[in-house]
Amino acid sequence: MIVTASAVVLLGLLIWFLVRIRYLRLPDVLLSGTFGFLLAATGAAPLVQSVLTGVSTFLGQLHF
Repeated sequence: MIVTASAVVLLGLLIWFLVRIRYLRLPDVLLSGTFGFLLAATGAAPLVQSVLTGVSTFLGQLHF
């Protein structure tokens, strides 16, 4: 499946807007899931995975 970057950016902006106005309900959660699925189909998936791994490693090393 080929997904254009513009579709991913458009869905990302829509999710950001919904979170910003604090109006995230079940259909919006489904939209967020669709965004994640489409993002995983793009070339950005390895970058997102490495960023998430780095953040989780950093948070795992924090001691309070």
